[in-house]
Amino acid sequence: MGKVEVRPSHDWLHKLVVAGSGVAAGAVGFYSLVVELPFSTCVMLRSIADIARSEGHDLSLIEVKLSCLEVFALGGKTSKEDSAETGYWAVRGTLAKFIPEAVTYLTKKGSIRAGVSAIDKFVAAVASRFSAVITEEAAAKAVPIVGAVSGGAINYLFMNHFQEMARGHFVVKRLEKKYGTEVVRKAYGDLVV
Repeated sequence: MGKVEVRPSHDWLHKLVVAGSGVAAGAVGFYSLVVELPFSTCVMLRSIADIARSEGHDLSLIEVKLSCLEVFALGGKTSKEDSAETGYWAVRGTLAKFIPEAVTYLTKKGSIRAGVSAIDKFVAAVASRFSAVITEEAAAKAVPIVGAVSGGAINYLFMNHFQEMARGHFVVKRLEKKYGTEVVRKAYGDLVV
């Protein structure tokens, strides 16, 4: 997707593409998930990267690429999370433990054993949060009555959700670059929702 070129993201186009793939998958049935799920996930990731770029982040940096993956982990809400603030900062804190190791490995090709371990931990942390979302989507598409229309609607809603999470995440990261993490975190905590 290239380097920084601040321009509006193509949210509507990505929603249209995943809704279309959901319609097709819903029409074919449960077995289409083998193809449709990776496709729609890639389109969602592309949309997340597009949003990151629209917020001024340089997609050529490995840290930004990993932050795009981070959005999938931010997408789910567990019963242990009582507020958006707690959940957002808790997930970011957990993932932050693995990102420096993964960046070092990917940029310097250091120790394969240590680097792969860091990447495995990062991917596992993201996957554990994203898997609950995928399970709900697969279950809804598995029911024959849900069909094509519901498949499209489900994908549209998931895309909308992850686009909102990405927009918020990359706005926060842009503000952190400008004002510092502690100032932004305090302001975030002071928000009345």
